[in-house]
Amino acid sequence: MTKYFDFKWRLTVDPEILEGDTFDRWTEEKEVTDWEPDCVFKVDEYGFFVYWKGPERGGDCLELTQVSDIRRAKLPKNAGLADKIVSKHGKDVEQKMLAFCQGENFVDVHLTNIICKDKAEADRWQASIRKVTNKHKMANVCPRTNMMKHWYRIGFKSDVGGKIPVKNVVKTFASGKTEKLVYSSLAELGLPSEKGCTLDHEAFTFEKFYKMYETICPRTDIDELFRKITKHEVINMEQMITFMNEMQRDPNLNQVLYPMYDEKRCMEIITAHEPDKSMVDNKKFSKQGLLTFLMSDENAPVFLDRLDVYQDMTYPMSHYLINSSHNTYLSGKQFGGKSTAEMYDQSLLSGCRCVELDCWDGKGLDEVPIITHGKAMCTEILAEEAFHSIGTCAFITSDYPVVLSFENHCCKKQQLKLAEFCKKYFGDDLLDAPIAGHPLGPGNPLPPPIKLKRKILIKNKRLKADLEKAELEIFKKGGELKEEAKEDASEAAAPKTEEAAGPEGGPPKPPAYSGTSLTNIHPWLSSMVNYAQPVHFNGFDVAEEKNIHHNMSSFSESAGLAYLKSQAVDFVNYNKRQMSRIYPKGARVDSSNYMPQIFWNAGCHMVSLNFQTPTCPCSSTVAGSSTMATVGSSSSRTS
Repeated sequence: MTKYFDFKWRLTVDPEILEGDTFDRWTEEKEVTDWEPDCVFKVDEYGFFVYWKGPERGGDCLELTQVSDIRRAKLPKNAGLADKIVSKHGKDVEQKMLAFCQGENFVDVHLTNIICKDKAEADRWQASIRKVTNKHKMANVCPRTNMMKHWYRIGFKSDVGGKIPVKNVVKTFASGKTEKLVYSSLAELGLPSEKGCTLDHEAFTFEKFYKMYETICPRTDIDELFRKITKHEVINMEQMITFMNEMQRDPNLNQVLYPMYDEKRCMEIITAHEPDKSMVDNKKFSKQGLLTFLMSDENAPVFLDRLDVYQDMTYPMSHYLINSSHNTYLSGKQFGGKSTAEMYDQSLLSGCRCVELDCWDGKGLDEVPIITHGKAMCTEILAEEAFHSIGTCAFITSDYPVVLSFENHCCKKQQLKLAEFCKKYFGDDLLDAPIAGHPLGPGNPLPPPIKLKRKILIKNKRLKADLEKAELEIFKKGGELKEEAKEDASEAAAPKTEEAAGPEGGPPKPPAYSGTSLTNIHPWLSSMVNYAQPVHFNGFDVAEEKNIHHNMSSFSESAGLAYLKSQAVDFVNYNKRQMSRIYPKGARVDSSNYMPQIFWNAGCHMVSLNFQTPTCPCSSTVAGSSTMATVGSSSSRTS
């Protein structure tokens, strides 16, 4: 960065998890189980790993940047293992069991389970571990810090005797022909260098590990760069300033905010990274100093100051982009896919602030609502499971508001249960009425995200005010509400209809409504809707004339693109005032994604993606929310 920035990535690790405790550990992957009693669990001083070592096995670890959560665990499905756990720890064992959730994507989540001595200890470990997970600064440390992290990993994967197997070091650096180079490098450092040997932790220091790295993986690219900068053995100040301005600095940056490198700034870099003090005194930079600088936080590929909340969060909600998920419950394809409540956990923990719930009438005597991709032969989950996941995970990663996007196909009787779930699992976090100073009405801007912290907003169709009031009175008096015909989630799917483009590439025709009709809405659920009221889109001119900021509409990606081609300015002006949501076109049955950037450029707020497909579009969303400390929102201000 052209200005020095003190990047404080290091986390504060609570003393209890730093000192460690002894737990029984178990895992269950399909039909394979593993049981390891009396493991000492700890977290290292930097918060890189949670690691453990049992009395009869080697050590192992989990990287905390890949641990999405630590939650209460359930007994294993394997009856034999479950009986062993209950007989040793009692019937109340689930109160003191925790599960580390780890995975590189939202679908393949692996659980490492531990059993604490009591519920209080489990509560403390859960709270302490959550302080060191989902931290984007830790995922953006420099290459040299990552080297240190890898050195820690090697140390934690010790053998039964607590020593480091040489084969683990060899596996780190090389395989095949270059293994001999690893062994010879160990020998040159005075360390054991035979295949079956082990290393003492005290002898295998980070300095020796880094020296091995420089020997085994020589940076010929840095050698070439150094020769481009200077024809001599060192870089002088003039060459340093030229290199920093012409090769390191982005020429598109504003020169007031990000001034050109000068001698003072370059001298700061030399002083910080040049190992030879005499070179510093003479304002020179060696090849080793250059390498150290290039592998440091000062040469980060991202703006490190943007890993904190750096934007002003006091503008109306319509001035921000909102990290959004499409058909959140699906872990696979849109047709014949599997639904799981775990997807709500993983989406919210990643920083997503808008999740989708496709609610249908459940069958059977209990008639509890379900969530599924209706008429698409997908499996279903109980709606209550999703509400429980949302209530549990909504604000672990971020305090900024969460929007629940309902596609509601339920009868009024089961909509009542949805409303009850909202109250039961969200409690005071549910925003069921407008906040002070931000009433609903034409011309009234939406409240800012900072005033909606730790609030859950319901996006569901709402009854007209007079009808809602009348039906709410009937409901409170115990009267019977008029019911319309039920929809069946298992019926054959009707042909997909998307917004078609108008004549000669004009604006698309407004879509036909899907889901619950405008009158078949339970008044209690209706009364919970406020700042995210979905309405039928009748055109930008109609929306501008009505000037109702809390109304919003959804567009398929096809319709959205058509509007951007035909009425781009109108679309941008619409997005300044009220929120819009974009969702993947129906043809994406494989749960593929579109590139969200074009819609972000127009200020579309909820550009929803299939999070189960970890491709470039999802990476763009993760990267965008990462630069706001996982707020889940970033500014889209165009005025």
